[in-house]
Amino acid sequence: MGAPFLEDMRALGGQDVAIVGVPLDCGTTYRSGTRWGPRAIRQISLLGTGYNPSLGVDLVEALTMVDVGDVSVIPANIEKSFDQIAKAVSYLHERAVFPVVLGGDHSIGYPDIRGLAPHVTGNIGIIHFDRHADISEYNRDERMHGTPWFHATNIPSAPPTNLVQIGIGGWTQPHDWYSTSRERRTTIMTMEDVDRYGIDRVAEYALDIAWKGAKCVFLSFDIDCLDPAFAPGTGTPEPGGFLPREVLRLLHLVAREGFAGMEVVEVSPPYDVAEVTALLASRVIMDVLGTLVLNGKLGHLPIRQESTPAQAGMDQQHTDE
Repeated sequence: MGAPFLEDMRALGGQDVAIVGVPLDCGTTYRSGTRWGPRAIRQISLLGTGYNPSLGVDLVEALTMVDVGDVSVIPANIEKSFDQIAKAVSYLHERAVFPVVLGGDHSIGYPDIRGLAPHVTGNIGIIHFDRHADISEYNRDERMHGTPWFHATNIPSAPPTNLVQIGIGGWTQPHDWYSTSRERRTTIMTMEDVDRYGIDRVAEYALDIAWKGAKCVFLSFDIDCLDPAFAPGTGTPEPGGFLPREVLRLLHLVAREGFAGMEVVEVSPPYDVAEVTALLASRVIMDVLGTLVLNGKLGHLPIRQESTPAQAGMDQQHTDE
């Protein structure tokens, strides 16, 4: 999107959106490469004007956006990296700027919630799109990309009953994810549930669960919730996921009530083809921001007098006469 780079973080404040990269992939358990995700998403996001006629929103006009660069992570020390990420995200919330976090692997979900929690006077709901529930306590004795929601929901203001996970399924699931989810009373909606109940009803369920007694909701979007036919560039692909059109529509529905921040994770450029995965990640961000603007949750919608296509045709007819 070409958001200007803000070099001096002391100047942060008053903007609507801050884009921050987290080039971390030491939390992966299969294929690394997500450290290059932030760069790839930024690069392909330049393929676009910021205007979507279907939404009637121009993000360049509606939002003041800055890119604050990447968090300084330590590849050999995931716990120290979590501290760095949490501090960076906390600073964005302290300055009352909406964070768009570009991952990185999904282990960053935990520090993203850690960074948000001190700035919320109440509970936090989480809407999580993924093919994997990511709720183990540990992967290989570490808090890695299969563990963020176990630890995030240990934070007192992020109760597991406000965690809703959409698109889960396939053959890369350990047994303990489901026993842990039952014990903690989280909500899992599989792709079979999406097929059975439909996009509108799933969105309604997700909003009811995430917002119940919550002050705000955070969006976590793992790109592997999309079928790998459309998003091959990811570390743990799982066939049977969403079509892009389905997931964008579902995002429009759940974003209408507003978010306190968002992350897009698990884009792994070494496995991408023609940048299509990074492109989808950028469009997820744009569609969410556009929906937030359209519903008065972020920025402002400029007032302008525009003709519909039918009106434009009538005006042309009068001119010809």
